[in-house]
Formats: sequence, C-alpha cells, structure tokens
Amino acid sequence: MDTPPSPFEAGPTGTSPVLVGALAPLSRPGWAEAGRHLLAGLELAVEEANDAGGIGGRPLGLVVRDTAADPHRAAAAVDELARLGVAALAGEYHSVVARAAATRADALGLPFLCSSAVLDALTEQPTDRVARLAPAQSHGWRTYADFLLAAGHSRIAVAAEPSVYWTSGTRVLRDRLAPRGGTLVHLDAHALDPTALCDRLAESGATAVLLLVGHPEPAVPIVKAVRRDRRLAEILIGAPAGQPEFADWSASLGDDGTGIPFLRYLPERFSPLGVRVEAALRARLAGTPSFVAFEGYDTIAVLAEALRSHGTDRARTAASWPHLAVEGTRGRIRFSRTPGIGVWQWTWAPVQVVDRDPGDPGRFRTLHVGRGSADAPRSRPGGGGGPI
Repeated sequence: MDTPPSPFEAGPTGTSPVLVGALAPLSRPGWAEAGRHLLAGLELAVEEANDAGGIGGRPLGLVVRDTAADPHRAAAAVDELARLGVAALAGEYHSVVARAAATRADALGLPFLCSSAVLDALTEQPTDRVARLAPAQSHGWRTYADFLLAAGHSRIAVAAEPSVYWTSGTRVLRDRLAPRGGTLVHLDAHALDPTALCDRLAESGATAVLLLVGHPEPAVPIVKAVRRDRRLAEILIGAPAGQPEFADWSASLGDDGTGIPFLRYLPERFSPLGVRVEAALRARLAGTPSFVAFEGYDTIAVLAEALRSHGTDRARTAASWPHLAVEGTRGRIRFSRTPGIGVWQWTWAPVQVVDRDPGDPGRFRTLHVGRGSADAPRSRPGGGGGPI
C-alpha cells in the first residue's frame, strides 16, 4: 500500500511546493524496517529545509511511494512521480529495485539521488542523471574481506540465495580474498535447509560463514541452526549486507544475533550536525536510528542544496552533481566519477565493520574501519570500541 498523500501533494493553497519523489520499501516482501528508517531521515530533512525557508521561498514537498522490494512496482512509481511533476527522485534501499528505478528515471530525464542501494551497476549504461550516496558494493565488501583476513579467516563459506546482488557480492569477496590466499566455499541456501546447510558447513573446513540471504527468511533459521550445532561452535557468522543493524534482527534472534559482523556506513564520531540529527531521528523512531536513516537525511540535504543553487529544472539539477559540496551527517559530500561505476558517486561514505555486543545486544562494537572513514583500514582484535 502506498503512503497517504502529503499535504503538498493533496493540493495546498498559496505557493506551490517543489516536489521530490521518494521511493522506499514500506511493506513486505520489502525490508519494511529499513524503509521506515529511510523515510524518517527523508522527512526530517524536508522539515528542516522548510524551517530554513524551503527552496527559494517555496516549500519542499515529499511524495512517497512504497516499492515493496518490487522492481516493476518501482519503475511504475517512477513513471507516476514523473507525471506528477517532481523535480527529482530520492531514496530506495534494495539494490535490484534501485537499479530498476534508476534505469527508468534516466530514460525519463528525471534526476535521481539514490540513498542506500550499493550495487555497482546501478544503471545499465553510464548516465549524468543519477547520483548515489551509499558506497558501492565493490568498495564496502572489499573492506569486509579485509576484515576477515585480518581476523585470521582464509577459508570462508558463503550461504547464498540466487540474486544479482548476492552474486555480485560473492564476486567482490572472491576477487579480494584470492590474491591474499583466501578461498570461498559456496553453499546454496535456496536448495539446502538449515540442517543440511550445517552439515555441509561442518564438512567444508571453513572458519566463517557469511549470510548472503534475505531476512527474516532464511537468515533467522540459519543463524539458529548454526548456533545450536556443536560442530560449529567456533565458526564466525557474518552478514556483510547489514541485517543485524535493525531492531527486528535482535528481536528475532536475541543473544543468537550478537557477535555477527556486518557493514555499517557511519563515522566513528559524529560532527555536531550528526549529533543533532541523531537525537532528532532517535525521537522520531523511538529507538536507535540506523545508518539508513542518516542516508535518508543526507539525501534531502543534498537535493535541497541542488534545488536552491541550481534551480528546479530537471536538467539543471542533474547537471549540478559534480558542483555540489554539502555538509552531511557523515562527512562532506561531493560527487565524482569512479572507474567501473556509471553514476555520480560520493567516494566514499564512512565504512565500518561492527557487531552487536554479546554482553549488551543494544550496543555496537566497531571491529574494523575502512578507507573513506579513516586514512587506512584497521582492525580491532577482540572487538573493542565504544557505542556508536
């Protein structure tokens, strides 16, 4: 179900708003909690932009559409939003969905700032109309591979489902690990039930298993099965895609969901802006905001600056990407061209590998910091570091 129209979309009196279309997975089978956090960040930034005078005196309005993790639904939403006259498009969490939205937005000449999706090939061909805040998968997942090697893991199993996203991630890991003596063992999470997967894992000789699968199914049953298998007591469970970031992971797994390293796109320490936004998001969400909420906020911060400084014409907005320099919650945001990536890319948002502390599941431990958030990657043996 789509969210109700905003007051701006419903036809306000007075000055007409500048509309931004927003895509987010707000219902199943999409990861609705991620969508809720993304939308919270988008909405907070819109409110603050309007408190600061809007766009040249015109209010900024958000027109939200639920993608439900469906690429076809997302493409149709882009068509609808373009007809509604939005100046730009924002959001989306799921990579395959974002790719469909980006491809359609490019075809329609609609500028799209992608908030959270990481798939390198976000569009079918290079384009000037699409930009992205999230680190590309090849960057973030190389950082995760570096963490595994530094932690002493060289034979690693991947429990993967069929997907362009998971296949791409596996390739990134293999390419990073192989020159350094690391090997991957593939376990088909679609064909094997959790018990059979544990049997294969026990036979594999791997010291770590990575969950390249959806949440809650089959991620939650796999974690429970591994945790209860005495043969696998010493194996590390990892989730590079970030499933343990959200509260529903902890609610589903409790203590079983701790000690599982994942990628998180936050700095070690927030700037004053980040501290202020974190407090506002915490109040809005009635809980700890995820990195996805900050991505949402930064998306609107960038778009608001583009619309103020370059006008609301779509072509001019799309042409503004390389000229923007915006202070975001996680650092100064500038866009550039990156080899192998066909869109304008922030290189890079901060990248961390963190886990939930087994002694305090609500606390996150920083295990490794990647390039982009520090001068060089570094690991923290034993999972030191304070709350984020």
